[in-house]
Amino acid sequence: MANKVTKDMIIGDILDMCPQCAPVLMEMGMHCLGCPSARGESLADACMVHGVDASEIENKINEIIAAN
Repeated sequence: MANKVTKDMIIGDILDMCPQCAPVLMEMGMHCLGCPSARGESLADACMVHGVDASEIENKINEIIAAN
C-alpha cells in the first residue's frame, strides 16, 4: 500500500489501494463510489463538488493508511 494519498489522486486509485477508505468518502456524500465519474475524478475535484475540505479528507484517508 502506498504511504500517502494526495488530493490530486484519482478516487478509483485511492479505493483500489485502500478499500477501507470508502466510508470516509461516503461520509462526505460520495454514495456512488462505483460510478464512472466518481472513480475517475480526483479527490480534490470530488471534495469541491461535495462542498468539503479536501485537506481534511486527505488527512482522514492518510490516517487510515498509516494505521494499516
